[in-house]
Amino acid sequence: MNIAIIGYGQMGKEIEKISISRDHVIGKIIDLNTQNKDLSDCDVAILFTTPDSAIQNIKLCLDYKVPVVCGTTGWLEKYDYITDYCKRKDATFLFSPNFSIGVNLFFKLNSFFAEKMSKSKKFNVSVHEKHHLKKIDNPSGTAIKIAEDILSNYSFSGWSLKDEKNMLKIYSDRVGNEKGFHEVLYESEHDSISISHNAKSRKGFALGAVLCAEWIFDKKGVFTMDDFLNNINF
Repeated sequence: MNIAIIGYGQMGKEIEKISISRDHVIGKIIDLNTQNKDLSDCDVAILFTTPDSAIQNIKLCLDYKVPVVCGTTGWLEKYDYITDYCKRKDATFLFSPNFSIGVNLFFKLNSFFAEKMSKSKKFNVSVHEKHHLKKIDNPSGTAIKIAEDILSNYSFSGWSLKDEKNMLKIYSDRVGNEKGFHEVLYESEHDSISISHNAKSRKGFALGAVLCAEWIFDKKGVFTMDDFLNNINF
């Protein structure tokens, strides 16, 4: 495939390495100062930008009808707008807050635990996440996804970074070069139960994004990581 990389930070560079190792061609790299944004020769785009440039870059891909895999978070209040735009353009879009296969299996485990644990009044639940100092959005999109899956099983009013009544607490830290740590903690007077995922490098995220790009490049519509996982062997 001829791949466009949109956002050439640490993730963009990792995606470039993995794409080349899988015999793909990097046809275009778009970063902050790129003037020529012609995507007409590209088969698929992988987008990891800052949140404030995500919408315009997603629309750029959809306007060219280039399938786009997006891992940027911090813009999801416009998610419905983007999915509607994609459908109107008869284009292709796949978003995930996290492309690690391990994290997405963790999401499924989290939903299972939340369903079971919500039946008990003895355990208090909280979400914990740590990322590197340069990560802009706080909490992470992954932590929000984890919290939302818990909320669908509990009667909380929502999630919060503060101690608030009837709100699910998310503890968020920015530390050094932390690649990404997420934990759900259930605590009672007698027990502590936790499930967690710890990213050892960015390679897992980048590989997942490239695998998704390989999967969607000949499809039309709006997709999620669940669609991808339900249709592949890994």
